[in-house]
Amino acid sequence: MNKQQFQNDLLDWYDHNQRILPWRDNKNPYYIWISEIMLQQTKVQTVIPYFERFIQTLPTIESLANAKEHELLKLWEGLGYYNRVRNLQLAAKEVVDKYNGVLPDDKDELETLKGIGPYTSGAIASIAFNKKYSAVDGNVLRVFSRLLEIRGDIKEPKTKKKIKEFVETLLPNRVGDFNQGLMEIGATVCLPNGQPHCALCPFNTYCKAYLNQTTKEIPEKRSKKKRPIKSKTVLVIKYKNKYAIEKRSNQGLLASMYQFPMIDGHLLLEDVEKLGLGTIENIQDLGISNHKFTHLEWNMRGYLVVLQKDYTSYQYETAQSIEENYTVPSAFKAYKKLIKDDLK
Repeated sequence: MNKQQFQNDLLDWYDHNQRILPWRDNKNPYYIWISEIMLQQTKVQTVIPYFERFIQTLPTIESLANAKEHELLKLWEGLGYYNRVRNLQLAAKEVVDKYNGVLPDDKDELETLKGIGPYTSGAIASIAFNKKYSAVDGNVLRVFSRLLEIRGDIKEPKTKKKIKEFVETLLPNRVGDFNQGLMEIGATVCLPNGQPHCALCPFNTYCKAYLNQTTKEIPEKRSKKKRPIKSKTVLVIKYKNKYAIEKRSNQGLLASMYQFPMIDGHLLLEDVEKLGLGTIENIQDLGISNHKFTHLEWNMRGYLVVLQKDYTSYQYETAQSIEENYTVPSAFKAYKKLIKDDLK
């Protein structure tokens, strides 16, 4: 593969095919940082409205550093992986204290900030400051595994290191556009699961996997470990047109967020009736809802319980108040959708 040809092919393709994205309107380091964190394990089309709302509400690093926790979590509600936004704020506070509110342009300094690793630091430094660093994410690993016809697990440290070192030999002066171009190729052309659009790819005359017809085999899939499944019962309790909510622990999964009352295990309808929630006017089985986290899965059976008299100590809020003021994770999306009918 000719280095100069590769650079020219990629940059020419990017100039003509890049998507219009709100964080590409300028080289604002803060915007690029926020977008890169949001894009971790989340698709671009999902991120766009979240990014726009986040930047509108918290337009500067200082405003992020000073935001209230409930405001931050509400802005992030539905994106998942909530430690990302908590780490964003911790890093913003450090940038304010240590760098006078200006994000550093040095890769090593960026990596001292909470939540910023080698990929994110390379992306920020190259895109915002045009520093000659690579930004090798999953998309880029896939592109080069096919270009070079690399077999085996591309997420193995030695393979990632090999690809990263190779990419660094190709970096041109327009390094920010180069890195974004590689990510864009992976996101829109060199797609996973054996479905790449090779006819549209600027590298198809020298991509080894394409020439050898192995694109459907590369990268090779890793065998995934099965997630443990935990059974839960979720109670959507309605009393005087308000709904019961409870705050989760300050530690662990979905820390400090709000949920509908939840009990371990699957309860039968008659078990719910015996919980002593109050005088029950009506009870409805809402069926099963599943939610997958990174390392486990919840299998939830839900019940709508309408009370005439309440014996619980839960906090009760209107549907509108929950929507506006409380962060309810997407794990409870099916149940939150139910109470949204009150807002119509």
